[in-house]
Amino acid sequence: MSILSDAIMTDLNAVKLDQPISLYGHVSRYDGQIIECDGFPANIGSICEVKTDNETPAMAEVIGFNNGNNLLSIYDYGARILVGARVSLVDDGAYIPVGEGLLGRVTDALGVPLDNRPLPPLEGQWPLMGKELNPLQRKPVDKPLDVGVRIINSVLSVGQGQRVGIIAGSGVGKSVLLGMMSRFTDADIVVVGMIGERGREVGSFVNYILGSESRDRAAVVAVPADRSPLLRIRGAERATAIAEYFRDKGKNVLLIMDSLTRVAHARREIGLALGEQPTSKGYPPSVVSMIPRLIERSGTGVEGQGSITAIYTVLADGDDANDPVVDTARAILDGHILLSRQQAQMGIYPAIDVTTSVSRVMNDITDADQQASAARFRRLVSLYMENRDLILMGGYTPGQDPDLDLAVELWPTLTKHIQQPEAEKANFAISRDALIGLMRNA
Repeated sequence: MSILSDAIMTDLNAVKLDQPISLYGHVSRYDGQIIECDGFPANIGSICEVKTDNETPAMAEVIGFNNGNNLLSIYDYGARILVGARVSLVDDGAYIPVGEGLLGRVTDALGVPLDNRPLPPLEGQWPLMGKELNPLQRKPVDKPLDVGVRIINSVLSVGQGQRVGIIAGSGVGKSVLLGMMSRFTDADIVVVGMIGERGREVGSFVNYILGSESRDRAAVVAVPADRSPLLRIRGAERATAIAEYFRDKGKNVLLIMDSLTRVAHARREIGLALGEQPTSKGYPPSVVSMIPRLIERSGTGVEGQGSITAIYTVLADGDDANDPVVDTARAILDGHILLSRQQAQMGIYPAIDVTTSVSRVMNDITDADQQASAARFRRLVSLYMENRDLILMGGYTPGQDPDLDLAVELWPTLTKHIQQPEAEKANFAISRDALIGLMRNA
């Protein structure tokens, strides 16, 4: 008996085999999205290969277990899978290859290049789900990050390591604003996650980013809307992992995630398929727990590391700023920028509503003059917008409110400070001085 025990306890790594051990099972149930197969050893997140009735195998990911069987979600819609098809473990999915070779390149959720060129050898590995940092050892957010957009630099200043949400409905200039920030920022590295967006928009945005001077410092992970929900989630995790790797190397990284809402929608699809109970607007509890976990991976690093300044776009469905995803994101982020459809209809681009937007770290990274000027600027814009209908109807009589009189007089100048052509860059110092000069002369 002891001889048998010794044999069982032998270190398998020391056993030399002609063929590696293969872990596999066979399909017992398939509904077009979820596969159930024999329960071979595999962690959640492991990637498997499923034999189909043609020459090309389908890829799937382990998402749970049921009565000793493995549950997998298929990556390839419409895969022709038969009962009894072999399911083989390919990768445990825990680590991804990372390195300088990703800069200037576009990859998908599995790290496959989308620009028809092979990737160079990548020197590092990083856990897909990231590494936890002690919150007490993280460096404070104490330096501004120049994003090249005048109204953000001056009135809604962003700090290195801050997490900001851009909340917007559809068609109000979100993608253009993201493109400006990614091209004009002074961050060392730009990582863009295009998650769940239209294929046409992904292509045009990638060409815009990689066709500029920022090409050699930008890495793009693109997963269009027609891909599997698991690929969309994995794409968001991969983009964040790439940003973490460069932060660990001491770089100041700008991470742009477009969009956080599409990631939440993907998590909702998987959660409901696994039988989770829907809550508000059909979102299961796993969505509410996923958003903070993903966002908390960004931010400042510990001593000796760099920072990840993260910009997450959050879609306000039907311009509803109280959507569950919007609410959850706004509560965990360090600030939010709301894009106004009313301002977009007035031709004010970027359509940033400074009255409802806020940067929670601005007072830590700017001086008193800029803070006072920003507060006055916001008040004048707020006064004008609140009384705009009255002014247009002719019900406004000058002389009753000096602040409103000033807001009406300065409105063309205020809008000029907000507006910025797509190809124009406004650095932080110039933006700050322009704001202070405008308010000083008012």
